[in-house]
Amino acid sequence: MLKLTDDKGIYILELHSKSKFKIANNKFNEIIFPAGYYYYVGSAQKNLQSRLKRHAKKAKKLHWHIDYLTSHKNVILRNIYVLPGQLKKVECELTNKIIAQKNFKIIVKGFGNSDCNSCESHLIYSKKKISYNHLCSLYQSTVLFIPSSSDIC
Repeated sequence: MLKLTDDKGIYILELHSKSKFKIANNKFNEIIFPAGYYYYVGSAQKNLQSRLKRHAKKAKKLHWHIDYLTSHKNVILRNIYVLPGQLKKVECELTNKIIAQKNFKIIVKGFGNSDCNSCESHLIYSKKKISYNHLCSLYQSTVLFIPSSSDIC
C-alpha cells in the first residue's frame, strides 16, 4: 500500500460487482445493488493510512455503511484514490461533483453520509468504470487555485 506522508485526507474507493447483490444491514437490507461500479467518497482527518488498510480487508467488524460493501463476497475493491491533506469539506464538494455527472446515480440515499447534511449519499453508482482522468478533472474543478501576483511567476 502507498505510504502517505500526510495522515489525513479524502479518498475514493472504487468497488465493482459482476452481479447484483444485497447487504445484511438493517437500514439497507431491502436494497438490491445492481452489478457495476460503486464509488465511495470518504475522509479521514487523522489515521488515513489505517482507514485505507481497514477498507481493503474483507474480514472485519462491520461498523460503517461502507464495511457492508467492502466485505461482501461479490464486491471487489479495484482502486483507492487518495487526496492527501484535503479537509473534510472537499469530501462533500467532490461527492456532489461526481453525482452531478450524467452517467452516475445514487442507488441508496443516506449511505455513508450520516455526518453530512449537504449530500444525498457518499456512494455513487455507474454501470461503467470512471476513468482516472475523469476523476482527476472532477477533483481539479472542485479545488480552486487562486492565482498569485505575476511578480512571483
